Amino acid sequence: MSEINREQIRLSDRILSALELSLQQEDIKVSELLTRALEHSMTRNTGGGEFIERRDYPPEIEAAMTKLYELRDRIDAI
Repeated sequence: MSEINREQIRLSDRILSALELSLQQEDIKVSELLTRALEHSMTRNTGGGEFIERRDYPPEIEAAMTKLYELRDRIDAI
């Protein structure tokens, strides 16, 4: 990966990629940790203690969250 491309990629993009992989591998513990890291990386520089997220997540993140919820439901059913 070139230096220019590497500088343009946000931390949240890399975490999302790892989250998608952990979901494919059905690793619920890692997926949950990565979800928290993703949420933190997307909101860490916004507002203060009273900040409320008002934007919608991109479709890629929505899809990952849906997969996580489905994985949780499947594991809970076992």
